Amino acid sequence: MKVDLADLHAVVAVAQAGGFREAARASSSNPSRLSAAVRRAEEQLGVRLFHRTTRTVVLTDAGKALVERLLPAISEVAAAVDAVNTYRDSPAGTLRLNVPVSAARLVLPQIVPAFLRRYPDIELEVIADSNVLDILQAGFDAGIRYEEKLEQDMIALPIGPRSQRFALAAAPAYLARHGQPQHPTELLHHACLGGRYSTGMRALWEFEKDGEVICIEPQGPLTVSIGSAVDLAVAAALQGSGIIMLFEDWLRPHLDSGALVPLLEPWWQRFSGPYLYYSGRRLVPAPLRAFIDFIREHGGQ
Repeated sequence: MKVDLADLHAVVAVAQAGGFREAARASSSNPSRLSAAVRRAEEQLGVRLFHRTTRTVVLTDAGKALVERLLPAISEVAAAVDAVNTYRDSPAGTLRLNVPVSAARLVLPQIVPAFLRRYPDIELEVIADSNVLDILQAGFDAGIRYEEKLEQDMIALPIGPRSQRFALAAAPAYLARHGQPQHPTELLHHACLGGRYSTGMRALWEFEKDGEVICIEPQGPLTVSIGSAVDLAVAAALQGSGIIMLFEDWLRPHLDSGALVPLLEPWWQRFSGPYLYYSGRRLVPAPLRAFIDFIREHGGQ
């Protein structure tokens, strides 16, 4: 029985991602190509590997048994291929990172251009997604997250600024109509531009001063998805639609230009910066090792 190795890779990719579309995104392929590869593998093996419906793709018992045996074998093949990198003058290959939108905007622009100049044979793929996911199952080599969202059994490396703040601001036009809040609780009577997580929960606004912590649920004319639609909230704030709370560095150009006015700055909450994280249970591929060394060399910046 002869089965094409590429088709077996497709089976594993679909099993790990939980679907053809998800696997296509993770592997930079397309669903129809993966579907054809899985179908060929099933025909060559003579068994069905997946139960397929219009909404779900689930491994059969035969599929589970195959994937369980394939995973360590494929990992070993990848490690063997990657070992060749040690004989190159410069590491090569693809490095896939899953990062929040804030990191793609505020952290990586200071790192990526110099990294790519140093390692021209590495292809860096960055997926900006503020939803928390299992990076290994999704096919990523590493991710960037804040400390409270780190997964278990992961190695964490500081990357980017080690201290950040959330800033509160509004346009002069809004403040001329509604006045400036003097205390966080007064925000309950203002038009706030809020955010919502993928879970459906609204993002709370937290403030801290002299040991006192105040948490409010913002209400207002606009709520956007955290990460992907934040720029819409910024645009609305600039036009005077309401008050916005966001990373200080994200709003800094508008604060410096006067387009937005800082509010309640003594209450702005400070928090620790993000981390690059990756599995401590896997052999680190050469492109990721190069990125880790580069971050350490530059002190995380």
